[in-house]
Amino acid sequence: MPTYAYACTTCAHQFDAVQSFSDDALTICPECGGALRKQYGSIGVTFNGSGFYRTDSRSKSGGSDQGSTSSKPEKATSTAPAAASSPASS
Repeated sequence: MPTYAYACTTCAHQFDAVQSFSDDALTICPECGGALRKQYGSIGVTFNGSGFYRTDSRSKSGGSDQGSTSSKPEKATSTAPAAASSPASS
C-alpha cells in the first residue's frame, strides 16, 4: 500500500499515512481538527542495469553506420571513374 504525506493548513502539522488506493483522502487534522492537504514530492526512482542510454543506441546504430559507411565509398569510387572517362572521351 502506498504512503501519502499530509500537511495541515491550520497548524502546519505534517504526517504520513499508509492508505489503499481505494481509500478516501484524509481531510481532518488529528492534532487541531483543521483541513488537511496531500503533499506531493519527488519520487525515489532508481534505474538499474544497462538501461536505454545514449551509448546503448549508438552501439546498435554504430554497426549499421559502419555498413553504410562501407557502401558509401563504393558509390564514390564507382562515380569517380565514370566522371574521369567522360572528359577523356569528349
